[in-house]
Amino acid sequence: MIQGTKMLTWSVLHRMRLTMKMTQHRCISSTSKLITEMYGGHIPVMVDTVVDVLDPKDSNIYVDMTFGAGGHSKAILQRAPEARIVCLDQDPKAHESALALSKIYNPGQIMPCIGTFSSLPKIMTELNIEAESVDGFLFDVGASSMQFDTPERGFSLSKDGNLDMRMDQGRENNVSAMDVVNNLEERDLTDILRKYGDEKKAKQIARALVEWRYMFGKIRKTKQLVDIIESVFGEQYHKDKLNRKASVATRSFQAIRIFVNNELNELHNGLVAAHHFLKPEGKCLALTFHSLEDRIVKRHFHGIDIDEKLNMSLRDKSRLSDKFRKFNDAYDVDSLNIMLNDKKWSPISKKIMHPNEEECKENPRARSAKLRAARKL
Repeated sequence: MIQGTKMLTWSVLHRMRLTMKMTQHRCISSTSKLITEMYGGHIPVMVDTVVDVLDPKDSNIYVDMTFGAGGHSKAILQRAPEARIVCLDQDPKAHESALALSKIYNPGQIMPCIGTFSSLPKIMTELNIEAESVDGFLFDVGASSMQFDTPERGFSLSKDGNLDMRMDQGRENNVSAMDVVNNLEERDLTDILRKYGDEKKAKQIARALVEWRYMFGKIRKTKQLVDIIESVFGEQYHKDKLNRKASVATRSFQAIRIFVNNELNELHNGLVAAHHFLKPEGKCLALTFHSLEDRIVKRHFHGIDIDEKLNMSLRDKSRLSDKFRKFNDAYDVDSLNIMLNDKKWSPISKKIMHPNEEECKENPRARSAKLRAARKL
């Protein structure tokens, strides 16, 4: 950044920067206020970026795989009022919101659907939507603001409620967070916390959970779970990306939620289904909030085998892949390159898109968001 050497120059530049910053802040504040009013208090993450990248058109078909409170779908309709949207969510409350939205628009324009990502093929068949007929898909992965803001759902660390965490409210999923923390053995709990939460103290937390069960009985409330986890850390605490004090229980809650809802497998299945239904050159956007989710999206969009180790060489790939065993190490270079480059997606941006600093301040839940986008080849 250019800095003046004289006081006058510095003063002018300083005022210019301050004016620009204030103008930008007023712009973002007014936009956030407008969005909040439009979407009933829910601010959709990176909504402007999502709509700009998706670039929706009237009469085109889009699938919002995680409707939630409908923020992104409503923003799409603001840009393209005649667009058709399949509004999918496994949460009955979100489905009610989608049904309410459908009554505002033309019959058949908004298609509310309830189910998991894995159920999409069946749903699309019922809607008479064929393969390669959709123009865009949007995934906003993880728990929604509505779920975090409803204590009885069991997602929130700061609001006490029953340990549930089922996104479908038990419509099909019979295993709740309460079942997980009260019935699994220490070894299994350790694996869940370590694998899905990247929790360094996974073993100590798992042991504390088991000891609590033996001493005091069932763990039923979110506040109980938070207290048990905090007892492992003592006076230690984490900081979030805004350098604020964050709960040490965040990663554990996240890990249990991901396990309860089978989120990573569902994301993989959803991306496979999206590719099937997208038109060639159709766009798929994925907002993730966890490194494991982002890794799955990255591997799909960049054509990396989902079970493959990171940073493998071309030769290592060929040795492990069934596609190349017929070569018996006598590689035909042209054939090898064709097979390895048989990609299904073309990333729209090589770099991950992040929310800017102002949006993170306006909407703290956006701070860990990562947006990836790709076109179907």
